Amino acid sequence: MTQKTATAVYKMMRVGPQKLNLVAAQIRGMKADDALNLLKFSHKRVAADVEKTLTSAVANAENNHGLDIDRLYVSEAYVGHGYSMKRFRPRAKGRASKIKKLFSRLTVVVEEQEV
Repeated sequence: MTQKTATAVYKMMRVGPQKLNLVAAQIRGMKADDALNLLKFSHKRVAADVEKTLTSAVANAENNHGLDIDRLYVSEAYVGHGYSMKRFRPRAKGRASKIKKLFSRLTVVVEEQEV
């Protein structure tokens, strides 16, 4: 039996996981070419990075596993927390407030549909 899935991971994406998950949730379960179309015309800034990751997963499926790209669909698209850069911002009366700049990790898994 051959493996019918391919994966692509984008590590250290400079966007918060909550914002990234909004875009990842849109493409879960879609056909790969429909998902690429949706991401190409999306107004979200992070959609370009998600599109790049999905394109990489499709290329991995074709080149590394020999899957038919016309029958691929996004079986999983999930977001994990990366690390946080901790910064401080000066405030009134000599105080400071913390700022967390979040990073995310996106994993896209494409799978070949059975005919």
